[in-house]
Amino acid sequence: MKKWTARAGWAALSAMILALVALASWEPYFAEMGGEPPSGRHYRAEIIRDAYGVPHIHGATDADTAFGVAIAHAEDDFTTLQDVVAMARGRYGAIAGEEGAAVDYAYHLLGARSTAERHYPGLPADTRALFDAYASGLNQYAREHPAEVKLANLFPVSGVDVAAGFALRQPFFFGLGNVIQPLVENTPMLPEFGPPTPVAGAKSARAWPLPWGEDGALSGSNAFAIAPKRSDDGVTRLVSNSHQPWRGGVAWYELTVESGEGWHFTGANFPGSPFPFLGHNEDLGWTNTVNRPDMVDVYRLELDESGTRYRLDGKWRDLESKTVTLPVRVGPLVLPVRRTVYRSVHGPVIINDAGAFAIRYGGIDSIDQLDVYYRLNKAKNLGEWQAQLARMAIPSTNFVYADKAGNIAYVYNAAIPDRPKGYDWRGVLPGNDGRAIWKGPVAFAALPKLINPASGWLYNSNNEPFTAAGAGSDIPRDSVPPEMGVELKQTNRSRRAWKLLSETPVIGRAALERIKYDTAYERKGYVGDLWDALEKLDLPRGELADARALLTDWDFTADGKGRADALALLMIKDFMSAEYQNKPLPDVRAKLEWAVGHLKQHFGRIDPPMGDLLRLRQGRGASRVDLPLDGGSDTLRASTTWDVEDDGRLSVKHGDSYILFVEWEPGKPVRSESIQPFGAATTRPQSPHHTDQAPLFVARKLKPVHFWREDALANARRRYVVESN
Repeated sequence: MKKWTARAGWAALSAMILALVALASWEPYFAEMGGEPPSGRHYRAEIIRDAYGVPHIHGATDADTAFGVAIAHAEDDFTTLQDVVAMARGRYGAIAGEEGAAVDYAYHLLGARSTAERHYPGLPADTRALFDAYASGLNQYAREHPAEVKLANLFPVSGVDVAAGFALRQPFFFGLGNVIQPLVENTPMLPEFGPPTPVAGAKSARAWPLPWGEDGALSGSNAFAIAPKRSDDGVTRLVSNSHQPWRGGVAWYELTVESGEGWHFTGANFPGSPFPFLGHNEDLGWTNTVNRPDMVDVYRLELDESGTRYRLDGKWRDLESKTVTLPVRVGPLVLPVRRTVYRSVHGPVIINDAGAFAIRYGGIDSIDQLDVYYRLNKAKNLGEWQAQLARMAIPSTNFVYADKAGNIAYVYNAAIPDRPKGYDWRGVLPGNDGRAIWKGPVAFAALPKLINPASGWLYNSNNEPFTAAGAGSDIPRDSVPPEMGVELKQTNRSRRAWKLLSETPVIGRAALERIKYDTAYERKGYVGDLWDALEKLDLPRGELADARALLTDWDFTADGKGRADALALLMIKDFMSAEYQNKPLPDVRAKLEWAVGHLKQHFGRIDPPMGDLLRLRQGRGASRVDLPLDGGSDTLRASTTWDVEDDGRLSVKHGDSYILFVEWEPGKPVRSESIQPFGAATTRPQSPHHTDQAPLFVARKLKPVHFWREDALANARRRYVVESN
C-alpha cells in the first residue's frame, strides 16, 4: 500500500512539475508568428551622434533612413521598443502581467491587427517601404543582440505589425479608455464620454487605464507660436512643450532624419514609429497638444434570446465573435486567460450584465495617419501642410504651426464624427437604428482654426479652442455648433498663457522663455474652488490650522521659494486630475490631513523646501541623478504627476518632457534648441547618455540641435554606418 501511495505521490508531483513547466513556456509557441518584410532590399544608413548621444540619421533613400531610425532607437532603448512590439502583437501580458493583458484585450477588441492587415496594402508604396525598412531594422537588431530579447518569437516583425501598433494606441489619446473601462467593469461612464447613469453590474477585466498616457490620456502639453511682427527681432518662433510620460511607450525619443530624397526633419517620435511626430524641417514646424472632443459614441444593441444576433433596421444580424487567449505573466508563469471579443457593424462590442454595447469612435478602421505624418514631415509650406491635415486621417490632437515665411497657425484637429441630427449623442444611442451609425468625419473646413491672427501669437494648453490668440483674435464660440462636441474647458496653464501673452507687448526670446517656464496659478476654476473650501474649513488650533494658514497666505507660485510650496503641491495635484477627468473633487479636509501627515512623517515639518520634496530621479550607480525640481501640476513649467517613493520624495514621471525652441530669422537657416528630462539612452544605465541632460533640464537650460549635416559632423562624438545583412 505504501508503495502505491508513493507512486501516486510521485506521479502527482511529476504532473505538477510538467504543468508548471508548461505554464512557464507555452506562450511563445502558441503565439502567432510575425512575418518578415519583403526581402531583397539592402539598407544602409549613417548615424552621427553628438555630445548628448542624440542621433542624426542619414540615408540615400527615406527607407534607408527609416532602417537607421530603428537601429539607433534600439541601441538606446530596445527594452521599450520590445514592449511596443508586444502590444502590437497582442502579447504584452506575457511581459507586463495583468496590465499588459488589459492592453492585449484592447488590441483584440479594437481589431488592431485586422485593421492593419486590411489597409496596409492600400498605403502608398513609399510609405510601406518606410515601415518595412523600419521593421527590418528592428529585426536586425534583435538578431544581432539575442541576449536582449525578452520574449521568445517576438521577432521578426513586419510593417503590418508596426502599423497595428498605430491602430491600437491612437484612440486612447482622445479618451477611448474612459469608455471601455466602465463598460468592461459596469461602472458609471464619465459625462464627457457617455451617459451619466451607471451601467449596472460589475465584473471583468481590471488594469485600466492603459499604460500610454497619464490616466488613459495625456494630462498636459503647451504650444506657442509667435509671428515676427510680435517679436522684438523679426524672428518667427515655435515652442514645443509636450507633457508626456518620461518612460514607456509614449516617451519622446529625439532624433534628426535626413535622406537623399529630401526628407530632413528634426524632432521626436514615440517608440515604434519610423518618423518624428513633431518638430521642424527647413521650412516649417509644428507641435501638438492633446484635445478632448467627443469622439466616441456608445450604442445599446438589442440581442435575440441566443445572444448571437442583434437587430438592425428590423433585421437580425449575426454578432461577430472571436475567442482569444490573453497571456498573463504571474512571476515565472504565464497564465492563459480566455476572453471573447465581439463586433457589430457599429464597431467593437462589450457585453456586460446590463446588456450589449457597441462602440464607434473617430478614426475607426483607418491607418491613413501613417501616410499623413510622413507627408507632413516633407511639407514645404503652409498650403502643403494644411492639405495633409485636411485628409482628416490623424484622429485627434491640436496642431500649432510656424514657418520661415512668418506664418503661424492653430488647428483644432480631430476626426469628429459627422453625426446626423435628431439623436442624443451624449447618451447611449439606439443600436437598432442604422441612421444613427455615422459614416465619417466632419469636413476639415468645419474645424476651429486660426491662420495668422492679428495678435501675432497663438498657444494651446489643452484648453478649449476659443481662447488661442487673445481678445479680438480668438475664435468666436458661436462659430462651432455644439453637436460637434468640442470641449469647453480651461486649464490653469491656459489661463496663465492667455494672460501673460496678452499682457506682453513685445514677445521676444527672453519673454517667451519667461512665459513657458511660468510656475504660477490663477485662483480660478478648481484652484479657486480648493482655496475657497480651505478658507471655509472649521479647524481647531493645531497643525491643520497652521497648514491652512500657510496655504491661505501662499503666493500661488510653485517656484520652490515659498514656505507653502510643498504643501500646495501635494494639495493641488489630485484636484487637477479630478477636473481633467470630470470626476468629483476630493474631500478638502481629508486631503489636507494626508498632506500634513506626509510632510511631518518624512520631513518633520509642514513647510520643507519644495525642491526637497519634488525630485528628478533616474539611474543607478555612477549615472544616478537625484535633483530638485520646480513647477507643479498644471503650471506652464509642469511637474504633473509622480511616484511617492519610500523616503517620501515625489519622483516625477510625467510633465515637461521634450522641449524644443525653433527660430526662423529672416535670411538665415532655421535653428533650434531642445532638452529632455533624462538623456537619449533612457533604459541604458551604463550609457553616458542615460541622465546627462538632467542637470540642464532642472536648470531650465537648452542644448543645441544639430539639424544641418555640416553642423552634425562638426559636433560628432561618434559616426558609424549600419547596414542590413
